Parts: sequence; C-alpha cells; structure tokens
Amino acid sequence: MDSLQLALGYLTGLQFVAATSLDWPTLVATGLLVNTCDAIICRIVARNNGYPSRLWTGLGFVFGVWAVTALMLSPKRA
Repeated sequence: MDSLQLALGYLTGLQFVAATSLDWPTLVATGLLVNTCDAIICRIVARNNGYPSRLWTGLGFVFGVWAVTALMLSPKRA
C-alpha cells in the first residue's frame, strides 16, 4: 500500500471503517464527501458552542473526523 494512500486513509478516518483497502478514486471521492459532512458538523457545533465557525469549518474539511472529535471534546464558551 502506498504511504500517501495510507496517510489519506488515516486523515479521513476511512482506514478505520473500511473492511478492505480502497483504491485511489474511491478513497478520494469518499474522503471529500465525508470531510464535507464533517465540515458542516464542525460549523454547526462551533457556532452553537461559541467558537469561530469559519475556522472550524476549514479545520473540519481538512482534518475531518479528528476536528469533529476535538470540537466535541472542547468545553462550551460563554
């Protein structure tokens, strides 16, 4: 397995849920779709918890499930 493909799999979180190794087109397309959904979730949660929504939207799109996890574990701001 290519190391870049493995890194992209871990970055998107798909390496944990996929039963088999995904080929490049499937990995990229699924990763974009999942990270877009994660960016939307980050935007909503950040806005409701008092964090900058644009920043967290970008972080959600780049880091996906990892940004969602960090945002869910962070305390609510006043």
